[in-house]
Amino acid sequence: MSPELTYRDGQLCVEAVPLEDIAARFGTPCYVYSRTALEARYDAFARAFSGQPARICYAVKANGNLAVLGALAARGAGFDIVSGGELARVIAAGGDPRRVVFSGACKLDDELRYALAQDIACFNVESEPELHRLSALAVEAGREARVAIRVNPDVEAGGHRHISTGRREHKFGTALEDAGVLILRAMTLPGLRLEGVACHIGSQMMALEPLAAALEELANFVRGLQADGVPLKHVDAGGGLGIDHAGQVAPTPAAYARTVIAALGGLGLEIVLEPGRAIAGPAGLLLTRIAYVKQGHGRKFALVDAAMNDLIRPALYEAWHDILPVRAGGEPDAEPIDVVGPVCETGDFLGRDRRLPVAPGELLAVTDGGAYGFVMSSNYNARPRVCEVMVAGAEARLVRQRETLESLWQGEAAFEDAPR
Repeated sequence: MSPELTYRDGQLCVEAVPLEDIAARFGTPCYVYSRTALEARYDAFARAFSGQPARICYAVKANGNLAVLGALAARGAGFDIVSGGELARVIAAGGDPRRVVFSGACKLDDELRYALAQDIACFNVESEPELHRLSALAVEAGREARVAIRVNPDVEAGGHRHISTGRREHKFGTALEDAGVLILRAMTLPGLRLEGVACHIGSQMMALEPLAAALEELANFVRGLQADGVPLKHVDAGGGLGIDHAGQVAPTPAAYARTVIAALGGLGLEIVLEPGRAIAGPAGLLLTRIAYVKQGHGRKFALVDAAMNDLIRPALYEAWHDILPVRAGGEPDAEPIDVVGPVCETGDFLGRDRRLPVAPGELLAVTDGGAYGFVMSSNYNARPRVCEVMVAGAEARLVRQRETLESLWQGEAAFEDAPR
C-alpha cells in the first residue's frame, strides 16, 4: 500500500482527501490516483540510477491517462510505447517524442509512419520482417530510423505465464543466436541507424535472479558486438519490476538498479529502463461501493458496483489486490467474503476469501490499481467505463469523465442508416 494511502480519523484517505468525499463528489466506481505517490516512485528510480548514464522510459501501457503522463513528463521521464495511440497520448500530455522508445512485436505501417514523422528516439525491432519494413518506410519518408534489436535471452521472469515475455517460445524479440543477422541487417539496410540492443523478460518480477541472468546474457552479447567493432549507444534492460502484494515484498528500485548496473554498467553505454507497474501500480486504487450482501451456502458475497470490465486483472491473471474498507473500525465478517461485481460471468471477482466488514452502502478500496486497471477496462455488458480522479495534497480533480450510456453506441448505426 502506498504511504499516500492512510487512515485519518477513521477514514481512508488518498493524501489529504478522504475517499468518502471523492465518492460523494464523483460517484463510484472510480479510479483514484495520488500524484505525490506517482512522482515519488518515479523519483526513486531516478535516484537509483543517478550515478549512471540512464534514461527512464515509463511504460505507457501501464496507465496512459494524460494526467499521469503529464506528471511524469514534468519530472523528465521518457516513455516506452507499444502503439501509435500511446505515442499520440504522450505528445498530447506534453511528452517529448525524442524521449520515446517504440516496443512491440507487431508494429503496423501507419504506426511506423507516424513514429517516423515524430522522430522518436528509438524503435526496438523484434524481427527481420519488421526491420525490412521499417527500412522501406523510412526511405519512403526520407527519414532515418534509430533502432535497437530486441533479443530474447530465454529466461523466465517468474510471474504469471501470460505476462512472461523472455522465453524462446514467446512472440517477443529474437533468439540470441539469431540476433547477429539482424544486427548486420540493421547496419546495412537504408534508412536505419543501429543504436542499441534491448531485452525485456516479463512483468511483476518479485526476485532479481532471473533479471540478473538475462542481463548477463545480454551483456555478453553486447561485449561480443563491441569486440567486432559494432557501434552502439545504449543497452535497454526493459522493465518488469513487481510491486508488493499478497504479503510478498518486491525488490526496491535501488536493489533493481544495483542488479542492472552490475550487469550492464561496465559496457560504457547509456542504460535504458522501461518501468511501468512499479511506478504507477501503488499510486492508484479502484473505489467501489457495496450494493448487496448475499449469503450463499458456506460463502458470503459482497456484490459491488465495480466489475471485471473495470479491473480485469483478478479474472485474467488471478492477480491479488488488497481490498480495504474505507471506514475503519468495523469487525471483519466471520465468514470468508468474495468481492464480486455485476458482470454476468462466474469469473467476475475483485477478490476472493477476504476477511472484511461488509454492509450495503459501504465503500471499499481495491488497492494497487494504478497500473493495468483503467487501460484494460472495457464496455462488456454495456457498462460505461468509470471516471478517473487525481489527488494532489488536499485537491482532487477529475482527469477523465465517466462515460455516459449514449457513449456506448457512439459511432454505431443501424444497418438501414449505415453508409453504403
